[in-house]
Amino acid sequence: MTRWNDGHDDVGAVSADITEETNALPAEYFTDPDVHEMEKEKVFGRYWVYAGHANHVPERGDYFTRTIGDKQIIVTRDGEGDVRAFYNVCAHRGSKMLEDTPMTDPGTLSRITCPYHLWAYELDGDLASTPKSFEEASLNPDLDDDAVRELDPEENGLMEVTTDSIGPLVFVNFADDPDLTLAEQAGSMKDELEALPLEEYEHARRYVSEVECNWKTFSGNYSECDHCQANHQDWVQGLELMESELEVNDYHWVLHYQHKEDVDDEMRIHEEHEAKFYYFWPNFTVNMYGTADGYGTYIIDPIDEGRFQLVADYYFRDSELTDEEEKFVQTSRQLQEEDFELVERQYEGLRSGALAQAQLGPNEHTVHKLHRLAQESYEA
Repeated sequence: MTRWNDGHDDVGAVSADITEETNALPAEYFTDPDVHEMEKEKVFGRYWVYAGHANHVPERGDYFTRTIGDKQIIVTRDGEGDVRAFYNVCAHRGSKMLEDTPMTDPGTLSRITCPYHLWAYELDGDLASTPKSFEEASLNPDLDDDAVRELDPEENGLMEVTTDSIGPLVFVNFADDPDLTLAEQAGSMKDELEALPLEEYEHARRYVSEVECNWKTFSGNYSECDHCQANHQDWVQGLELMESELEVNDYHWVLHYQHKEDVDDEMRIHEEHEAKFYYFWPNFTVNMYGTADGYGTYIIDPIDEGRFQLVADYYFRDSELTDEEEKFVQTSRQLQEEDFELVERQYEGLRSGALAQAQLGPNEHTVHKLHRLAQESYEA
């Protein structure tokens, strides 16, 4: 049942059974800044997190940067053609090396060089060179040049971040010894996505939006469509919502939306006559549209406990969109903006402090899974 903040201390952890009374994450986990700090390590420092699309670094030396929580990384293609990730932190005195470089506007370099003292690194992270002042002690009267030790290139190289991929989708894991492999965390989603020619599609559009609510608020909204009939009326006209399916797996769930009318096979990347929306814990989605030959991705990046950034990318056969494809993207953007209004309104209510623990409906089992994974992360 719903718990209000009315002096009763009966808020409980998220139940394993959605039919039990405490089936939702307590409201404080959406509004408490201490929870946001905890999530940086227990959620985003433990699980596989989307870093970017390999198509944006097609050549050796191409790179982009990505910030996940407090961690800044460089994603680059090394001299052997492999995509790798390193902390954007110099091994000398910890300076940030490269300026923020979005995936949609990548840079190119032959070496990674820190501008502070010009330590340079190979694309595999090994230390390549240092200025002469680090090789001799000419300015130190108490030290002979012979006493200056030679720096081992590997031991003094950049700190690498574990990477793996699902097709062209690159993921990172910051744990020293990840609890799960990417294949284990992704489950059947990995096989399904790798069966599709994702790498053949070109990036066409990116929208970046800052939204005033907790990231889990938007994630919960994405994960159900009970709100769609009342709030996305233009979109649901072509869907059979009651014929749709919500599929729940260990660390991902899929929303299958059936169309009222059959759609030509050439209008979509996958074979199913439906739209398929994958949510991959903790904060990544892959959107397979049933009425457009393309796909989209969302990154739901927390900024603090009360704000997140939605990064929406769209991929089509050609980066130059047709009028129909452009209209499709604008319809998708309209859905986002409608959802932003909903989740900001919900978060305004959560911040009021009146609600202690919400009550999920029987068909919100995808939201229940989201809340359960958050709870399990906090307790780990």
